[in-house]
Amino acid sequence: MKIEEEGKQRKKLTPVKVVMYSGLIFWTIIQLFPLYWLFTFSLKSNAEIFGGNIIGLPKEWHWEHYATVFGQAHIYKYLINSLLVAAVTIVATAILASMASYALVRLKWKLSSVVYILFLLGMMLSLQAVLLPLYRNLKTIRDTLWSLIVPYVAFNLPMAILLISGSLKTIPKEMEEAAFIDGASLYKIFFKIILPLLKPIISTVAILNFLDSWNELMLAQTFINSDQWMTITVGVNNMVGRYSTKWGLIGAGLTIATIPTLLLYAFLSNNIQESLAAGAVKG
Repeated sequence: MKIEEEGKQRKKLTPVKVVMYSGLIFWTIIQLFPLYWLFTFSLKSNAEIFGGNIIGLPKEWHWEHYATVFGQAHIYKYLINSLLVAAVTIVATAILASMASYALVRLKWKLSSVVYILFLLGMMLSLQAVLLPLYRNLKTIRDTLWSLIVPYVAFNLPMAILLISGSLKTIPKEMEEAAFIDGASLYKIFFKIILPLLKPIISTVAILNFLDSWNELMLAQTFINSDQWMTITVGVNNMVGRYSTKWGLIGAGLTIATIPTLLLYAFLSNNIQESLAAGAVKG
């Protein structure tokens, strides 16, 4: 009986808990409001959008906007292109960054610190500063998806190496030494021991890379001219001129473009939390 009474007392809401939960609920509403507004915006007509009903539910639900976006604007084609670019960018960046980080942190060689600094200096380069050299040097693969993948991987590598190398330093060397004693090769140690331990931080890098490549507009608009290889950002941006009087269609395109980002975060959120928790404990 005493245990049950103590449990009930713990479950009672105190003024502090009420304030804390109220604050969390309010913050959740603020974070979710843009998604709600974008979805309702996509289902409204121009008259309703500019007629004062800014945040309310649509008076008439124009679901045909989504049918138009898929049928006439061919947004599915832009989605596939963006998914291909993001997937190849994520995989290439994760493999190259994890291998480079392992070589820089674990394999002691003469210029390891210099090379590490050179990689980090890459974070100081702005996309606008190298746009013209990139445009001239990538002329052989211009107007293909590779003209986006190559610079995306190059620009994402410095941050990925910084994050992965920092996580790699927290892994005990004794695990690798024991594997060496048992006769495991360097590649087996990397792929069987190190990579699984780096899974949380690689998931974090994957989300950051996905957001960068998915939302990038300047390179995609500069290097891609044909409608066949346009990404989702360029496709939605072109809809502004094509459907300038139907803003609900623009909202529908933006809503569809937001869904992959939400799905990716939903699938990888646990790994990100593990990465943050590990960093907090070991830090």
